[in-house]
Order: sequence, then C-alpha cells, then structure tokens
Amino acid sequence: GRGHLSLAVEAATLLDVLADAVTGSVESGPIHVRLALAWGQGPGGQAADLIRRLLVLVADHELNPSAFAARVAASTGASLSASALAGLATLSGPRHGGASASVSAFADEADRLGSAEAVRRRLQDDRALPGFGHNLYPQGDPRAAAVLERFTPPRLFVELAEAAFAATGLRPNIDFALVAACQAMPLPQDAPFQIFTVARCAGWIAHAIEQGEADKIIRPRARYAGPALALD
Repeated sequence: GRGHLSLAVEAATLLDVLADAVTGSVESGPIHVRLALAWGQGPGGQAADLIRRLLVLVADHELNPSAFAARVAASTGASLSASALAGLATLSGPRHGGASASVSAFADEADRLGSAEAVRRRLQDDRALPGFGHNLYPQGDPRAAAVLERFTPPRLFVELAEAAFAATGLRPNIDFALVAACQAMPLPQDAPFQIFTVARCAGWIAHAIEQGEADKIIRPRARYAGPALALD
C-alpha cells in the first residue's frame, strides 16, 4: 500500500547498506566505484568498469532460486529488506551462490595438474566442470562473453577454457567470467561472491516491488504421491 517514492527510497537505502557491509565503510556514490576503492583499485580505471559491467549483467536472471525466494517473501507482504534476506539466504547454498567458489577450486586443480588433465579427471569421475555450460544458453552464455571481451584473462583461465571446449564443446558461463575478472584485477578471494550478492540484491528488490504490486500470495499446491491409503 506504500507509494512508489517511498519504496524507491527504501530500495536505495537497502542497496547502500549492503554496499557498506561489503566495503566495510559508510560511503556514498556509485556502488562500483565504492567497491573498486575498497579493494585498492582506482575509481575510473578498468577494474571499476569491469565491476560495473558485472553488477549490471548479474543483477537479474529470471526466476532463479534466490529471486523466487524473494518473491515468495514479498507476496506475503514482507518488507523489501525481509525479501532481500530471503534471497540472500537462498544464495548462500553451494548450488547457487557457491558457484564462484567451485570455479576457483577447479582453476586451482588446473594450476596444479594442468588444464587438460584437470578436465580429463573430472570427466573421468563423472563430475561437472564448474564455470562451463548453462542449460539456458546452449550456444554460450552471452553474459560471460560481454565480460570476457573487456579484459585479458589470466593465462590459466584461457588454457582452462580451451581445454574444456576441446573436450566437451562447452563455453564459459558468467561464473567463470566473474572469477577470471576478479583474479585478473586482482581482487580479494571472496570478491566474486560479494559482487554477485550486491548485484543480485538489486534484482531481488525489483522482484519484491513487482510482486508486492500483484497483491497476491504465492502458494503452490502439493499433491500426495505416496502409497495409496486403505479406507475402511
């Protein structure tokens, strides 16, 4: 029942608070500049531009698990901050927000074993190749392409991408591009998750505002699929 201006002010404040939490200081100005400065980068250089590009490209991606969780919370009338917390809690799962950590671990394997061997061992063990392929983009993740064209990835990531494509035909996805960009700048080890979180929070807020305007609770039905019950 609140007006658009009131919601916009709360949304901006919420993003500000999250950016302050990530940078560890209370500042003002564009979030990509604040992140760049907090991580020892210049306010107008390539690093700041890459962070900005990542924030924009990662902000929203359809009804992914965290966005759906934020919408479910908002449908109950929960506040924007509560809806964002629902998204953040969902993002904490290793199958969602943990993707960048998996890519980093895979890159470490490639550094230790060699890219081709790291790919071969994972395929031999029937394990996934983190950072490659996306079920929504069989021809390649356009978000990754938009990031990778803006900088020169570390040689390890170039070799890993070549080895993965040679063995499977899979191309890098946004998680690969995010980690490669952060290592190229270089940024702190947890920067990929922090960038992803700040970016996606903007999407959660937008989803929450839109869902709130629907004035309808999200309540899926469940169908019993267990053993048939004997009735006397």
